[in-house]
This record gives sequence, structure tokens and C-alpha cells, in this order.
Amino acid sequence: MKKIILPTDFSDNAYNAVRYAAKLFKDTETTFYLLNTYTPAVYQSEYVLHSPAQIGLGDIYQENSLENLKQVKAKIENEFKNPKHTYMLHSAFNTLVDEVLETIENENADLVIMGTQGATGAKEILFGTHAVHVIKKATCPVIAIPSGFEYEPIKEILFPTDYEVDFQKEQLQQLLNIAEINAGSIEVIHASTGYELSENQVKNQQKLDSIFSKIAYRSYDLPSQGVIEAINSFQLNKRMNLLAMVQNKHTFFERLFIEPIIKKIGFHVTIPFMVIPHN
Repeated sequence: MKKIILPTDFSDNAYNAVRYAAKLFKDTETTFYLLNTYTPAVYQSEYVLHSPAQIGLGDIYQENSLENLKQVKAKIENEFKNPKHTYMLHSAFNTLVDEVLETIENENADLVIMGTQGATGAKEILFGTHAVHVIKKATCPVIAIPSGFEYEPIKEILFPTDYEVDFQKEQLQQLLNIAEINAGSIEVIHASTGYELSENQVKNQQKLDSIFSKIAYRSYDLPSQGVIEAINSFQLNKRMNLLAMVQNKHTFFERLFIEPIIKKIGFHVTIPFMVIPHN
């Protein structure tokens, strides 16, 4: 049984991510947690102390949240009618990021799948604020679905790496599972600056080869390129269905979410982006 968290703000983009998840795991026994958080606009210390003047306001926000979640559940169940899927409603007075992190831990979740932008997301923004913070802090893999992306079977997975990560099979298990259920291939690319791999990098490369040995995969060395340039150029030559990366201090993640830099280097994610925690 797979457990997947689906955060929603009831936007079209959020529902698109829900549909993507339902299609991706159509043949897998899965419990989906439709998760919404709310924070009343009038949020004062009296509210926390259960002031009679504020308690009713919280009830209204909670009722609206639950009612909207019920509508999303009814819509997705009506659209797919999949007996393998169970949808649980999760509404909480909390920030989205904190509630997602708590739910991952409490439910021992396998994945978070969410839209990259909320109801007010602008097209020029790569990732919305919520998606950025969930990706940075989540203790399980997160798949971010670009706004308006139409589901397509995951046959080709792009996996850039600098071989600085001591890969563990458990860490990559969800990626392996996605490749297996789709009979997909993983394309491993190493963007290098021309230097030979260190002893540790060679060990990590060998470990990754071992982890991927039972699925279809190919590895490429792309010298004299930065990782973003390598990702962009590789996608020009071959259609990818998923971009997957392990987050670690050696990669470009810290600057990935700084918009001016992203625009300058021209990194645009037009396919689902899976971010795997370092450990």
C-alpha cells in the first residue's frame, strides 16, 4: 500500500496534480491524503486562547476547508472510479509546509505530489513559495507538477548527478518503483568540468550502477557543462517525462529557487520534477 500526500489550495493547478497522481498510480493500491490548511485572516493571540470572539471564525474556515476537500474527493472519485484508491480528507489550522511535514511523519508517507503554483501563481514563477519550502524540507520525495501539464506515461527519466552523494537503495526506492511500474528507463547524466572523478565519486558511481542494475538505464558523461546547461541540452535531443534529482549541498538547489538567477541561466522545468531528500 502506497501513501501519498496531495496538498491542495483548490486551484486548477492543485487539482491537476491530483489527477496526475491518480493516473500515475492507477494500478497501485494507494491511500491519498487530500490535505488543505487554513489560517484565518484575523489571526490574533485571542484566537489561540479560544476567545469567544474569535472561535466562530475558526469554525467557518474549517467548515469551508472540509467542504472543499469533500468536493475534490467527489470529483476525483467520479472521474477515475478506481477501487485501488482511497482518499482521506485532511484539514488543519496550520501552515501548509508544517502540516505536510507532520503528515509525512505521522502517516509514514512515501511521496508528496503537488502543483508548482497556487491559485495566484504567475507563469514566470518557476515554483510557488509553498512548493519551494516543501521541497527543501520534506523527508520523503516530492514530485512538483508544472501548471497545465498533461499526464504522460513515464518512459524516460532524466537523473542528473555529480556523484557526490553516497546513494542508498532505500533513498531511491520511490524512483525505482516509478520506473518499474511504467517500464521506464533512467538516463543518468554527469555534467563535469573536465576533471576526473575522485575516489569517492567513483565509489558512488559504482553504487548507483548497482542500485539501477535491475532496471533499464543508461549513463552519459557530459564534459565542460554546468548541470543546468546539461539538463537543458539533453532535453533538446530526447523527450523526458520526469526530471529526478537528489538534493544535496553540492548541487544547485540553493540557487535553483532564486528567481533572478533562474531567469539568467534559463532553467525552465516543463516536465514533472522529482526531488529526493539527501538522506
